[in-house]
Amino acid sequence: MSDIAAPTGGPSLPQRRHLATEIPGPQSRELFQRRQHSVARGLSHVLPVFVTAAGGGVLVDVDGNSLIDFGSGIAVTSVGNSADLVVSRVTEQVAQFTHTCFMVAPYEGYVEVCEQLNRLTPGSHDKRSALFNSGAEAVENAVKIARHATGRDAIVVFDHAYHGRTNLTMAMTAKNMPYKEGFGPFAGEVYRVPMAYPFRWPGGPARCAEEALSVVTSLIHAQVGEENVAAVVIEPVQGEGGFIVPPDGFLPGLAEFCRANGIVFIADEIQSGFCRTGDWFACDHENVVPDLITTAKGIAGGLPLAGVTGRTQLMDSVHPGGLGGTYGGNPVACAAALGAIDTMEKEDLPGAARAIEATMLPRLRKLAETNPVIGDVRGRGAMLALELVRPGTIEPDAAAAAKVAKTCHANGMIVLTCGTYGNVLRLLPPLVIGQPLLTEGMGILEDAFGAL
Repeated sequence: MSDIAAPTGGPSLPQRRHLATEIPGPQSRELFQRRQHSVARGLSHVLPVFVTAAGGGVLVDVDGNSLIDFGSGIAVTSVGNSADLVVSRVTEQVAQFTHTCFMVAPYEGYVEVCEQLNRLTPGSHDKRSALFNSGAEAVENAVKIARHATGRDAIVVFDHAYHGRTNLTMAMTAKNMPYKEGFGPFAGEVYRVPMAYPFRWPGGPARCAEEALSVVTSLIHAQVGEENVAAVVIEPVQGEGGFIVPPDGFLPGLAEFCRANGIVFIADEIQSGFCRTGDWFACDHENVVPDLITTAKGIAGGLPLAGVTGRTQLMDSVHPGGLGGTYGGNPVACAAALGAIDTMEKEDLPGAARAIEATMLPRLRKLAETNPVIGDVRGRGAMLALELVRPGTIEPDAAAAAKVAKTCHANGMIVLTCGTYGNVLRLLPPLVIGQPLLTEGMGILEDAFGAL
């Protein structure tokens, strides 16, 4: 077990795994019973441990257990759960004021965050930004902007996509259970095409790279009509759908198709953005420049904030008052975002994500060589995944994924599952995790496969 100070965030919190009780412990179980009598059943939990402190690469629960964090609150706490610059900026802002509503009386923090988004997102063109509360809100507003700017209605999305839980973003999301079941009818004029998914492409990975763009553009032409499409919306690396990485060439080709047909190309970088994949944004990997980009999750160190950033002529096509929301760009969340971005730059967190990949990916590939239940190893930076299947097939094995995750949890490490079929283990350590914790966590994962 390691016992070093966190690289950032919660410097006094020991960076070590420590199991004082079983997981979950007695106090967590007691709190969970209170939760059952007070919180709606529709909210679920990966692991019912109640956290009292977190930072660096660990979560500490009410029973004194210190767990290695390979989840980052679903890619949110990339800078840690209590990064120094986030804490100091938030504390200062809370003492000044917590809210005015930017649409009533504006404040500098909102403008500063928009300036940073305009600077950091792909492309050197003139940009504007707008801030919201959640990723789903950002996606919904990006669609509004695209429709308003183009005068068109149709929105094209992909198999395995996840875009949120509002009515429109549920229509855009592919997975039925648990996100869509029983919540319809959904918003119309949303059309779905196949994702360039190398592992599951009918002709295999090589043919995916060769065929996927042609299949997608042909379907749009035949079933929707390019002249009717306001926007194509894609996650450059899909998140909840299974950390699916399209083959090189697919995203640039898709962006070019959109440009040639007056279609707004929207990159949903809510999970993949802000250094997670080893670049500031996943689009940077192939120098893809989206017309609009949506951001959230890692933007503000755990506080609720989201953004839409894009070409000025698109963003400014909407009339004054057409965008907004009471809490969007809250001053405390903006302060957190400025602290998080400062941390990302000062500590070179894109480089940290690449270093995490250099540690994890070879071990994951070696693990796959000795465990035929692992059908695919994929991802970039600190956004990595294992897809589990029945050995010798591509039949999803969600039960195996659940067993591995459960074993990791019992041994003091948080991992998450995902994927349309529930058979993908996703690994999302904080970008500030220390090397000893990262190495120990990989050992726990390898032991969990051994037990399987």
